[in-house]
Amino acid sequence: MLDVLAIGAHPDDVELGMGGAIRAFLDAGLKVGILDLTNGEPTPFGSPEERMQEADAAARTLGVTVRRTLDLPNRALMDTVENRRKVAEVIREWRPQTLFIHYWEDAHPDHVQACRLCEAARFYAKLTKTDMKGEPFYPNRIFYFFSNHLRGLHPKPAFVLDVSAQMETKMAAIRCYYTQFEKGRPDGAAFYELIRARNAYWGSLIGTAYGEPFASREEIGLLGIRELVR
Repeated sequence: MLDVLAIGAHPDDVELGMGGAIRAFLDAGLKVGILDLTNGEPTPFGSPEERMQEADAAARTLGVTVRRTLDLPNRALMDTVENRRKVAEVIREWRPQTLFIHYWEDAHPDHVQACRLCEAARFYAKLTKTDMKGEPFYPNRIFYFFSNHLRGLHPKPAFVLDVSAQMETKMAAIRCYYTQFEKGRPDGAAFYELIRARNAYWGSLIGTAYGEPFASREEIGLLGIRELVR
């Protein structure tokens, strides 16, 4: 059983959107897994073999020991009944208490479809009288990470997590994806600085060096106020 399951459309999505949070959850003793819906290929400078090696390296860097890649098609990811069942079966197997998935607005069609697909799979995972593998299970919460390609999008997060202590680990995990962010790209260094600047911006809103924002469609309940006081 997992405490947290982060689901991305492609390898590198969860590292970009919530790599710091993943490391923070692990630091807190939580069990965390990653599910990639596609292998992310084709891309200009990668291959399926390279992407798998990069994803494995990134997981090791973060400290994640549970990672799987489904066989859904990159660039043609769709919220279909068949795909819902595939994701639901993973949810039924790993039984995560909390899901982290793509934010619902994005210029990348795969990211938008991944959001819809995972929301539906959460519901499918609890169904009885079905031939899906595993026992029914329903994750308690869904939160949404930002890994968007839509310029000018500035969504209002439900909360921003302080990842100052985990930022260097996040950056190291992102750098594992050499074929995506450095190979054939003269602006690789600038890309890494952009990621750092974005997280610095979110951190500045909560008075920390770095932060990662998350959205929620559902209300968030608190047991107390102490953790919010700085």
